[in-house]
Amino acid sequence: MTDADERRPERDGLFDRFGLGSYKLASLLAQGMPGPVARATAQSLGLAFSQGMRAKRSMVERHQQRVNPDLHGAELRRAVNHAFDWYARYWIESFRLPTLPASEVARHMATTGYANVVNALAAGNGVILALPHLGGWEWAGRWVADNGLKITVVVEPIQPPELFEWFRDLRSNLGMTVVPLGPEAASACMKALRENGVLCLLCDRDISRSGIEVDFFGERTTLPAGPATLSLRTGAPVLPTGVFFTEKGDGHLGVVNPPVAIERTGKLRADVALFTQALADDLEGLIRRAPEQWHLFQPNWPSDPGYGEG
Repeated sequence: MTDADERRPERDGLFDRFGLGSYKLASLLAQGMPGPVARATAQSLGLAFSQGMRAKRSMVERHQQRVNPDLHGAELRRAVNHAFDWYARYWIESFRLPTLPASEVARHMATTGYANVVNALAAGNGVILALPHLGGWEWAGRWVADNGLKITVVVEPIQPPELFEWFRDLRSNLGMTVVPLGPEAASACMKALRENGVLCLLCDRDISRSGIEVDFFGERTTLPAGPATLSLRTGAPVLPTGVFFTEKGDGHLGVVNPPVAIERTGKLRADVALFTQALADDLEGLIRRAPEQWHLFQPNWPSDPGYGEG
């Protein structure tokens, strides 16, 4: 279900050119920053990276115009600049999270639709949160763990392995069980659901390019089959979920949609395809709420330069 392959793991985004030492230093500096200083620093970093990474900037322009084809000129440049700002804020916040008390995390976290998670867990089959690369999902993961829920996250491996292990430790210290995307991920996901846990899957990008073909923002591409396959096999509902930065302070808003539902055909392959398209539609709606917070810096459609390379 993980759509894993044997290709070299792709790198994440803005900071994929830096080594482990740079991440450690950035984490150390961020942990000593008060909230206002962290936000100002993120904005400065976002501006620097948006000007210095032309290829990624061009890709973000493409994705922003997929969400809103009317974006052009100065309006498009502002949207792209904001995308870099928000992504820098995501990293700064992620680095700060291990040192923040649970009370502060809770104070800056609001939710709508969280009853969908509660109701799903009451049924006893676990729950799958299907997320786009949007806003500050690490903050929400910490908040879920602070509330006593078992939370498992499947993440993309990055190179070198020492850097991946450092990130695994960072998230583990927030209370998450971290599973690398790969051959062992399927069994780990099944185990999390059997234990009635919360399984988080980032699913707006198909790393292997071998997923299910869907219409996504008006163009054909593929998305991972994992959420649909797991749900159909285990009975765990899939809840499309977005976590948004709010403009004021360190605020975050978690939006949890009702479970994805389809008319079953009785044929697994057909049902997975129907389910994945329905999920793509939900992900579109979440991204449209705050497209500048969509942290997608890689090619994601066959028409994108570099799609399928690496």
